[in-house]
Amino acid sequence: MSPADSAPDRRTSYHHGALRTALIDAGIALASEGGPDRVVLREAARAAGVSHSAAYRHFADREALLAEVSRHARAELAAEMRRRLSRVRDPRARLHAVGTSYIDFALTRTGLFRTAFGAAAAPGDGAADDPHRILGQVLDEALAAGLLDPEVRPGAETAAWSAVHGLSTLLLSGALPTTRPDIDAAVSQVLGLINRGLLSTFSQR
Repeated sequence: MSPADSAPDRRTSYHHGALRTALIDAGIALASEGGPDRVVLREAARAAGVSHSAAYRHFADREALLAEVSRHARAELAAEMRRRLSRVRDPRARLHAVGTSYIDFALTRTGLFRTAFGAAAAPGDGAADDPHRILGQVLDEALAAGLLDPEVRPGAETAAWSAVHGLSTLLLSGALPTTRPDIDAAVSQVLGLINRGLLSTFSQR
């Protein structure tokens, strides 16, 4: 019998719904430490101070907990994107801010980043705190400002998302140099290509 199974069931010390929140918080902490593979229901139960069986009353399995943690991770990324966007008004600068916030989140909060877009996650679900939706809003602003060709707008999220996610993944894997100057140069090049590719041609007609 594992320590988690033999631990006293202290769920009565939690108010209604509080144990579920405690398990999610524990899952978030685990994801921050080691990404989605670290999110294990048994470990979350141990951290919350309850038995494994008590945790199952709130989550059917590990995947159910991971899905909740993934949603939180995406919400954290979305919040960072909105913080960056609050500082700028120019549509070009806002597109750049979305990209830099995404890449910086990947590099500084790697565990949550990997969890946000793991197997349990589905970007683009339309929630208000969905990073994909925020990117779409910024592109719509550029369209309204006359900076984005209406013919280019459909699918523009996919092009921009693929570029920043691809760069983030390559940096995290070590496939690209990771000194600060190298990272800054790569970010500048990729975001510059996105900006010019999506906005420049139409705005200069």
